Amino acid sequence: MDKAQIGLTVADSKPFWPEPVRSGAGSPNVLVVLLDDVGFADFGCYGSEIDTPVIDAIAERGVRFTGFHTTAMCSTTRASLLTGRNHHSVGMGCLANFDSGYPGYRGKVSSDAATIAELLGQVGYRNYMVGKWHATRLTETGPTGPFDGWPLGRGFHRFYGFLDAETDQYSPELVRDNSHVAAPGTYETGYHLTEDLVDNTVQYLADHKASLPDDPWLCWFAPGACHAPHQAPLELIDKYADRFSKGWDKTRKQRLDRQRALGIVPAGTALPPRNDMVQPWEDHSSDEQRLFARLQGAYAAMLEHTDTQLGRVLEFLSATDQLDNTVIAVMSDNGASQEGGPLGFVNAMGPFNGLPEPLEKKIARIDDIGGPDTHSNFPWGWAMAANTPLKRYKQNTHGGGIRDPLVVAGAGVGEPGSLCHQFCHVSDFLPTVLDLVGIEKPQSLEGVSFAPVLVETANGVRPENGSSADKQVQYFEMFGHRGIWQKGWKAVAYHRLGTAFADDEWELYNLDLDFAENNNLAQVEPERLQNMIKAWWAEAERNQVLPLDDRFAGRFAENAARHHGARTRFEFWAGMGHLPSDVAPDLRGRSYLIEANIVIPEQGAEGVLIAHGDATSGYSLFIEGGYLKHDLNIGGEHNVVSSDRPVAVGAHRVGMRLIRQPQAPNLGHGTLLIDGEPVGQFTAEHYFSLMISWSGLDIGLDRGTPVSHYPAPFEFTGQLINVVVTTDIEQDLDHEQQSQIEIARD
Repeated sequence: MDKAQIGLTVADSKPFWPEPVRSGAGSPNVLVVLLDDVGFADFGCYGSEIDTPVIDAIAERGVRFTGFHTTAMCSTTRASLLTGRNHHSVGMGCLANFDSGYPGYRGKVSSDAATIAELLGQVGYRNYMVGKWHATRLTETGPTGPFDGWPLGRGFHRFYGFLDAETDQYSPELVRDNSHVAAPGTYETGYHLTEDLVDNTVQYLADHKASLPDDPWLCWFAPGACHAPHQAPLELIDKYADRFSKGWDKTRKQRLDRQRALGIVPAGTALPPRNDMVQPWEDHSSDEQRLFARLQGAYAAMLEHTDTQLGRVLEFLSATDQLDNTVIAVMSDNGASQEGGPLGFVNAMGPFNGLPEPLEKKIARIDDIGGPDTHSNFPWGWAMAANTPLKRYKQNTHGGGIRDPLVVAGAGVGEPGSLCHQFCHVSDFLPTVLDLVGIEKPQSLEGVSFAPVLVETANGVRPENGSSADKQVQYFEMFGHRGIWQKGWKAVAYHRLGTAFADDEWELYNLDLDFAENNNLAQVEPERLQNMIKAWWAEAERNQVLPLDDRFAGRFAENAARHHGARTRFEFWAGMGHLPSDVAPDLRGRSYLIEANIVIPEQGAEGVLIAHGDATSGYSLFIEGGYLKHDLNIGGEHNVVSSDRPVAVGAHRVGMRLIRQPQAPNLGHGTLLIDGEPVGQFTAEHYFSLMISWSGLDIGLDRGTPVSHYPAPFEFTGQLINVVVTTDIEQDLDHEQQSQIEIARD
């Protein structure tokens, strides 16, 4: 209640100023570093040969966890990390890319689940989020929101980053606070997203130091590394050119040797057999080996580059005397990704749309890997090595998908250089932070604080292998893959898409004795296994896991169709801003018409009328040299058509009509139009059957790495009135292709 006393004048009134909300004196800052698709064995301090000196130095100051578990996917881990609850129970059962219509699968963190930023904000923390969000429906990431699921709507005070699963490192989809913005540089000017994110991180913290030097902050730093596309400075990729020529089998063995020597895994830990369909390195041709080593080099370079940039944040904290009062946590959101398939990709956007990328094509572009016109990803063998010594990958509930590195350091947090082998889960992180900060934990939290372990290690106590006395059970589920942990035991089922869940084979492991899940005890202890399966179903019902859903492609297609509904006409007027892909017209697998109303002045005009995508994939309608042109760029292969006459001075309606040929699903026939008259034709042997681009849509310019061969942004110099895109209702998406590649957009 307002305590001011109001009289007739100031002389007989008494003012009142409420005390600002401030945390207790000396409350620590919190820096969360959330990496993407980085495997258990990828940090140097976890046995890798990849150079990560900054993360290794953090580990030397604190604790490395060997039993930290996540949820197997990106959106889901982020939802759990943000809320201290299980991901299904807060509505993020799978990806933020779709809303399945069931309580556990809404693609958005539920509003009744408080986030770490909201909780810390209540006691005076300022909260800064930089990097990848991917925690709200992508159909709600357009310029009209709604913004309640964006970072500023969930307790963060400032945000600079991207909302989708991934983004091109040279042509990123960027948002500042609640507005889409263009990147401040280009590949040609030396721009790289990770460096830009760190620039903004340091700026936010410097601004905080200038304005509120005595108040604590939370900084959530989530770079794109090491999610595909793997893009890094060429000199770093060159550095790793020979380091991985030994192949994944030797790399895997050497990493395990170092892990045993470091104490990361028990001395008796053995490598499990290679994952399904991963061939021995020696069975591949010399060209394949050279290609695979280069793809792995791009991944390694991306991780080292990120490590170096993280060092700039720590240098700032040290220079401003904040390092000792900052709790730092470095982790990955899931295990290394299987989305590169058996042979990897130089530009995955072609295969995603049915355009093959044979070995010869890959080899011809080997020196381009990691650059601005590539969408590189490494093959299964290297993902397997990244997860050493664990089975399977991201998306799976075996160790390779859910057991991840976690390094925690800070004042009074852990004995320097110590290891903690106890089981903990990503949902346990928020209650741990609240304990370290000294805030009462909400009753709704499902995670269990492991702060006592950090205090014990700080006092020189080294917990043995085993589990927390407080943590009783933890379930796992992703795309029908299931698992449950209980007091050191784990039951797990691998699910093949499209098969009956009842046919899944459950396995049983004693993790305290079998780190790598090598010794299946299902036949030895059938009663224990049945009890754990029963417990899984109970947890599934309690946490909104049901109904089980292994649909992969179907959920993406269903979501796009529901978002656009019956809408077939999209009108874009000059002056509009950027549209992300998920709210742009869906041209995949259907016929469509693009028309632009323009005026050409006496002196002529050229430039982009509409562009969706970037150098790796997309389409653009533009005028160049006076001629109307269209480029259908599928995976970097350009199908360019030019009008047979210039566009004359005056007002015109120009466009392109693509007709899908139903008898040949990948075949289309395109016609350029000026005022309704055909002026050029082309045949499209491939068009968008699965995905247009990770980059969004602009009219009047092409703001990223250009879709076609013109120099970006190639702004239109005439008068652009509007652009109208009309889509046919009939649509045939390549579900089979999507299932084969298993492009989990996370």
